[in-house]
Amino acid sequence: MKILLTGGAGYIGSHTAVELASAGYEVVIADNFSNSSPVVIDRLETITGKRFPLYEINVADKAALEKVFEENKIDAVIHFAGFKSVGESVKVPLSYYRNNIDTTLSLMEVMDKFGCKNLIFSSSATVYGKRASLPYREDMETGPCTNPYGWTKLFIEQIITDHAKADPDFSAVLLRYFNPVGAHESGLIGEDPKDIPNNLVPYIARVAVGTLPYLSVFGNDYPTKDGTGIRDYIHVTDLAKGHTAAVNFAKNHKGTEIINLGTGNGTSVLEMVKAYSAASGKDIPYKIAPRREGDIAECYADATKAMELLGWKTDLSVDDMCRDSWNWQSKNPNGYK
Repeated sequence: MKILLTGGAGYIGSHTAVELASAGYEVVIADNFSNSSPVVIDRLETITGKRFPLYEINVADKAALEKVFEENKIDAVIHFAGFKSVGESVKVPLSYYRNNIDTTLSLMEVMDKFGCKNLIFSSSATVYGKRASLPYREDMETGPCTNPYGWTKLFIEQIITDHAKADPDFSAVLLRYFNPVGAHESGLIGEDPKDIPNNLVPYIARVAVGTLPYLSVFGNDYPTKDGTGIRDYIHVTDLAKGHTAAVNFAKNHKGTEIINLGTGNGTSVLEMVKAYSAASGKDIPYKIAPRREGDIAECYADATKAMELLGWKTDLSVDDMCRDSWNWQSKNPNGYK
């Protein structure tokens, strides 16, 4: 079975390529390296012993994408390609709406032309907006989203759902991620954000390795155990295995299924700082800063459905996440550069 990974050289896509190959699937990667590096392809070969076919294209380019389908019998697509920075999406919303929605529409039109009926979409817990009750469940209402990035994910979920209703042979699995962190245990692939990281753990990693001076903790007056925000952090390897489980599930599935991928546990900012300091043996200096607009006090998943439908659960702890993140960052202080 041949799986196309759009954005397959990115952080989550590259780890998923490893797990799919380990499970015996053939992998094809399409990526324009706008937020990734060609070095990843070489490192994937080192890890897996396989050279994955690579198409350096913009997935919004239908003609280029059609060539991928003409040259490969694609059985399923995992759609990672898209801009993903919450902060950037607020600054340049039109770029996010144009890129994320266009890539999805082009992909689905090409899939339809070539009779490819299985799609797994890289969605996000941001589609839940500010829900009052915890944990977040798949049957909760969605929105209003707090940023354009989240809205693009929610709009794309609707586009995919509508298409699946119109085509009774279509299978769509919408995976709502919580907070992916960590790296492959080899230290060869990991998270390499462009410029200054927007997310907590890669920022802590940069502080630990000495390329950033300190961490800003946005708010210590939330109604939480230590006043800092609480999130559901999931090891990227566990997340990648969730995609492999979704591919297995999709083989015998029709319609649309929405599934959370998270641990079901919340970890505060200061707890993560402490765990990373222990894993790295480094002090993590931090300063308290005002809350950021749009941030919420707590967010964590109900991951019951993933276990029931996919037979999937997380195996790796916060300590494992910090250990593997530090292994990657210390071996690659400047990322893939």
